[in-house]
Amino acid sequence: MFSAYSPRAANAYQRINVETSMHTMDQHQLVALLYEGVLNAIATARGSLARGDVLGKVNAIGKAVRILEEGLSTSLDKVDGGELAENLGALYDYCMRRLILANARNDDAIMLEVMRLIEPVAQGWGEIKKTGAASASPANSPAAGQPVLVEA
Repeated sequence: MFSAYSPRAANAYQRINVETSMHTMDQHQLVALLYEGVLNAIATARGSLARGDVLGKVNAIGKAVRILEEGLSTSLDKVDGGELAENLGALYDYCMRRLILANARNDDAIMLEVMRLIEPVAQGWGEIKKTGAASASPANSPAAGQPVLVEA
């Protein structure tokens, strides 16, 4: 017989599912999820601010800052990443400072500014994967653009 729905059991199952999924993802997918997480957290913070939900705003901004600091910043290869890693690190630091200020001032415009800074980076990151997949396709092989003989 089935038991009644248990939110605790559902949450435990979801955590296990997420942990299992993360072990099978490549680095590109993980970073894409981090960008998505930052943007979703900021959107949640903005919604919470609009509703007057102070605790929701604080928690969401805290989540966005943690993702920037513990996820995206720590994933940068500061040895081999060169100028790109340095610039991304500076961007993440700036975004964290701005989010902390937005939290203190209840400033939606600052949160929107951070979203507008992160969105193109996240989109560019997504394009890297698409470009990599396209370059592995037959259309981009060494014979691409060469005439093909077809027997009729």
